[in-house]
Amino acid sequence: MLKGLITLLLLWLVDEREDYGYALVVRLHESGLTDIAEGTVYPALARCERAGWVEPHYVPSERGPARKYYRLTKAGSDELTRSLSSWNHLSGLVSSITSKGT
Repeated sequence: MLKGLITLLLLWLVDEREDYGYALVVRLHESGLTDIAEGTVYPALARCERAGWVEPHYVPSERGPARKYYRLTKAGSDELTRSLSSWNHLSGLVSSITSKGT
C-alpha cells in the first residue's frame, strides 16, 4: 500500500510542476513527509517511467550535468485520477471504521 501512496504523491507533484528527483524528495519533506527517503523515491519514479505515467527530459544545470526532469503523460494523468479515487474511497472507509469507536 505504501508503494501505491508514494506513486500517487509523485504523480500529484509532477502534475503540479515538472521536477527532478531530488527536488521531488525536498517537496515531500517540505510537506511533512520527512520519513520518505531518496532511496524510496527514485525506484518509484523508475516504476512510473516504465509504466508510461511520466516521461523524462533533460534540462541543463548551471552546476554539473543536466538534470532529469519528469513530466506527467496522459496515461499518468489517468492513473493519478484512478489512484486518487481509490485513495479517497479507502480513506473514507478507514474514517468510517475508526470513528465508530469514538
